[in-house]
Amino acid sequence: MIKFCLPESITAETFLRDYWQKKTLLIKNGLPQIVGQFEPQDIIELAQNEDVTARLIKQYADDNWKLTTSPLSKSDFSGLPAQWSVLVQNMEQWSPELGQMWQAFGFIPQWQRDDIMVSYAPQGGSVGRHYDEYDVFLVQGYGHRRWQLGKWCDPSTEFKPNQPIRIFDDMGEIIFDEILSPGDVLYVPSRLSHYGVAQDDCLTFSFGLRYPNLADLLENVSRCFGHQNPDINLTEFYLPLRLTPSLQNSGKLDRTSVQNMKRQLLDALAESPEFDLLFEQAVANTVSARRYELLLGDEVADPDEVRSLLEENFVLQQDNNCKLLYTENPLKIYANGEWLDELNPLEATLLKRLADGETVTFADLEKLAAQAEDAETAMELLLDSICNWLDDGWALLNE
Repeated sequence: MIKFCLPESITAETFLRDYWQKKTLLIKNGLPQIVGQFEPQDIIELAQNEDVTARLIKQYADDNWKLTTSPLSKSDFSGLPAQWSVLVQNMEQWSPELGQMWQAFGFIPQWQRDDIMVSYAPQGGSVGRHYDEYDVFLVQGYGHRRWQLGKWCDPSTEFKPNQPIRIFDDMGEIIFDEILSPGDVLYVPSRLSHYGVAQDDCLTFSFGLRYPNLADLLENVSRCFGHQNPDINLTEFYLPLRLTPSLQNSGKLDRTSVQNMKRQLLDALAESPEFDLLFEQAVANTVSARRYELLLGDEVADPDEVRSLLEENFVLQQDNNCKLLYTENPLKIYANGEWLDELNPLEATLLKRLADGETVTFADLEKLAAQAEDAETAMELLLDSICNWLDDGWALLNE
C-alpha cells in the first residue's frame, strides 16, 4: 500500500476541511514512487499509439497556439517550435503501476476520480494560463516545472479569442510561485488559475478529480426510468398531472401550466422515497462511468493458474483503470458505469473490499468461501469470477 500523499502535519480530515476546493497545498517529495517510472521519450512514443487520447500543443512567437489531437504520428513531432507540449490522457490504461498511485489520494473517494494525465514539455514549454473545472494533484515525475497560481475564476472568465485552447493573460495577484522537483506534489483547487512552465525536459502527472454535472445526472436518471429496477415502484410518476384549467387559445401552451408542471415534478422528486433509490442508482452509474473507452487485451485468465499464483503469495487488487464503487443497505456494486445486479453475496463482499483499496490473499478467499455451505464449490466459483474480473480489467494480481 502507498501511504497518503499529505505532509506529516496535515491529516486527511484537516485537508478535506481546510484545503479541499479552498486553497492550494505544496507537498515536497510527496510521491517519490513516481520518480523514474517514465522518461520523456516514453511519453512521446506513447502519444503516437493509435489507441491513445493525446493532444499536441504548439506555441509560436506571436503568441498564437496550434492544437493537434490524436491520432498523432511521427511526422507531427517534426518541425516543432521551441515551445510545445504533448498531453496524454487516461494513463491508468497504459500503466497499472502508475494507476496504483491513486492509493496516495485514497482520502478522496474514488468515485471523484477522473483520470491521470501526463504532460511532457521541453524547456519553456507550457499550455498557457488557464483554470480547470476539476481539482488536481500535480505530480512532478521528471525534470522541473515552475508553477504560478493566481486568481479564482468562474464561467464568466474571458478567454483569449481565436485560440484552440482555453487560455487567458490576466491571472490577477500571484499567490504561489515555486519550481517543483521530481516527487513534489502541488494540489490546485478547481477554478484556481495556474500556469506551469517547463524549466528543462519535464514530465508532470495530473491526478484529476471532479464532481458530476447536472446534465449527466439527468441523463442517467432518464436512463434508469427506461430500465426500471423491479425493486423500485415508480407508479406515481406515470399518473397524469392535475392542473387547474384556464381559458386560452387552442394552440397555446401557457407558461402558467408549464410552471405548475415543473412545481409538481420537483415536489414529487423531493417527496418520493422510491425516487431516492432510483436517484442513488443514477448517481452511482454516473460517477462510476469512465471518461475514456476501456481497452482490453486478448489474454484469458485461467482459474487454475490464478489459484496457483494466489497460493504463491500473489494478492488480488483493484485495477485502478476501473472505477469500482458500492452503495449500502442493500450492498450494490458498480463498475465502469454499470450496476452489477447478478452478483452473489460472496462476490459482492469481495468486490467491496477491492473497491476500498484492500489487497486480498488466498487465505482471505478461503475464509470467504468457508461462509458457504460447500466451501470447495464456493472457492471454484470465486476463482471463476476473479478470472472474469481480470479479463474485464476490474482487478489485477500483484506479487
